[in-house]
Amino acid sequence: MYLITVFGNRLLILAVSSDSHLHTPMYFFLANLSFVDICITSTTIPKMLLNTQTQSKWITYEGCLCQIYFFVLFAGLDIFLLTVMAYDRFVAICHPLHYMVIMNPRLCRLLVLLSWVMSILHSLLESLMALQLSFCTEVEIPHFFCELNQMIHLACSDTFLNNMVMYFAAMLLAGGPFVGILYSYSKIISSVHGISSAQGKYKAFSTCASHLSVVSLFYCTGLGVYLSSAAPQSSHASAVASVMYTVVTPMLNPFIYSLRNRDIKEALLRFSGLTALKGSIVLG
Repeated sequence: MYLITVFGNRLLILAVSSDSHLHTPMYFFLANLSFVDICITSTTIPKMLLNTQTQSKWITYEGCLCQIYFFVLFAGLDIFLLTVMAYDRFVAICHPLHYMVIMNPRLCRLLVLLSWVMSILHSLLESLMALQLSFCTEVEIPHFFCELNQMIHLACSDTFLNNMVMYFAAMLLAGGPFVGILYSYSKIISSVHGISSAQGKYKAFSTCASHLSVVSLFYCTGLGVYLSSAAPQSSHASAVASVMYTVVTPMLNPFIYSLRNRDIKEALLRFSGLTALKGSIVLG
């Protein structure tokens, strides 16, 4: 599953970067999302695979903090990029005549940069707060990686401030973008209802179906992680939900976008044809 995740998202990035037809805001954000999906999976899964292979479940304190920092960073980036993509679809459907003026390259790069800056600052805050925690001599984390919520629950020191920061950040940086996504799609649905032809409605809806599927999958699995971890004696359920969140969702994203998107399919065919052509020239 890890190899499929890395290969699928890497192929999507190569297809978007190599095909001039896909040099548009929507695919620019999609390529960034694929890169973040590779990173979020690579934060946790390689260490888990190594532990499984060596039959050892230990991780250093520094390694644990690194996992927390990068996981929070890339999870936040996922949320922000999905929100930016919802805004992109909103402009494309609700303001089609001004789309290229509004979603110009400068704004697209600025939105991605802003997403990175906010995610880095949030991740740095959470990591510094976790650094202040003190633990007993031996700590066993009932999880397959150092998940922030689990670490806070296992601390011996007072965790009130950590919990407040974590839940406030979750409401602000996950709930806020989710409200923005809902608002964008409410406007999109209103605009689609105003289209007279059935073909036009289908075309407008098809451009949003892939993104909506990814958003639903991401938020449902993410919500499942924190609901299961909040319940008493549910470490197994939390770990299963986290696998869905960190492995299954990033693995499915390339398939969702490629199977439902004709432009991506054509770009992948052109890219594979170009690769085959290069291979034959080298062999010749």
